[in-house]
Order: sequence, then structure tokens, then C-alpha cells
Amino acid sequence: MKIKGFIKTTFIEYPGKIASMVFLPGCNFRCSFCFNPELILESDKIEDVNEREVFEFLEKQKKWIDAVVISGGEPTLHKDLIDFIKKIKKIGFLVRIYTNGSNPEVLEKLIDEKLIDSVAMDIKAPLTEGGYEKVTNTKEFLKNVKESISLIMNSGLDYEFRTTVVPSLHTDEDIEEIAKYIKGAELFVLQKFLPENALDSKLKKLKTQTDEEMQKLAEIAQRYIKNVKWR
Repeated sequence: MKIKGFIKTTFIEYPGKIASMVFLPGCNFRCSFCFNPELILESDKIEDVNEREVFEFLEKQKKWIDAVVISGGEPTLHKDLIDFIKKIKKIGFLVRIYTNGSNPEVLEKLIDEKLIDSVAMDIKAPLTEGGYEKVTNTKEFLKNVKESISLIMNSGLDYEFRTTVVPSLHTDEDIEEIAKYIKGAELFVLQKFLPENALDSKLKKLKTQTDEEMQKLAEIAQRYIKNVKWR
């Protein structure tokens, strides 16, 4: 597995669990607000993390660590993802995956084979042709994203949907449309935009939202989803 980042211990990426986190390169979306642009555009310039060293650490710390979180980029693009997760599960860890929902076939296999215990899926924009294309700069994945949402909501797994709110891209109405589409979801998390890390340099001039603005958006989403948080 080509690993480009490894956090040995995190208390926030898998709520309620102590986890390690790996970052995989590459993505099939080109979101202007992406906060890991180096993993998307310049991953070859990032030194690889030795997979053997990752597993050596996990073996030594398995009494103290509960889970491994797999992020990116987009993890489901990697053909060796399933084998990688099987190695993690063999040691006895829970696995959480972050995904953009573009590969429902891979997601379904992970669910069916009980290789993941938790999913965090980003919903980038209202689920319309124009809306998703505008934000992700792709044209062909909306159907896949919708299928992934359905898979996750019917999986029985712990899950959350997340939307990063960008002032220049998302309106209050957009957040309401997303919440309406995933009505009844287990958890919807609204994330503040981080301008300093944005892939598009133009967005770095924007200001992030105030706490009051995020609370207002959360209250809009709560019309359709009971459990809404912002961070």
C-alpha cells in the first residue's frame, strides 16, 4: 500500500476510540476547497511511509489503540485497499474509512465482507447535476455518490455524513437541500472552511464562518436530521 501519512495516535478522528490514521494519495475529485491538496496534486513529492513500520507500530500498541482510520485523498481508488484492511482486521482493530462516495462497488464490498466498522462520507454539495459538478469539478460521479449514500444509510454501521461549508460555494439553501436528501441520517456534521489549506489559491482570501453562522446552518439541517453537529 502506498501510504503518504501516518498519525500514530488521534482521539478525534474516530469518536469514542483511540485510533491511528493513515493517509493515501490521489483523488478523482478536484474540489477547490480541498484541505489536503498535496495528497492530490503533489503526492509523488511526499515521502512514502513504510507499510511494514506501520504494522510494527500497530502490533506493539494494540493494547492501547482501538482502531485505524483510513483517509486520503480517496482511499477506494487503491486496488490493494481491501488486502490492506484485511491485515488490519487480522490484528484485531476496528476500521473507519473516509470517502467521497465515488466508488459504491468498493464500499459495498467493504460492508458485505465486514471489513469496516465506521464510515465518514463527504457530501460536497446539493445532489444535483449542476450542483455537484460545480463543487467537485467532475461530471460522472453523482449517481455513484447517491448510491453510496443509500448503501451507508442501510448498512447498519456507525456512520456520519459531512459537508465542508465554503462561503463562496454554499448557501443556506444548499445545506437545507443536502439535509433534506439525507433526511433521517444518523449524524450530519458541518465543517468550517479552512482557507489557509485550500487547493484553489483564490479561496485562501476568504474568511471562515463564525460560530454563529455555523450554528444557524446546524439549526436549518436539524429540520430533517435529529443529530447535527458543526466543527
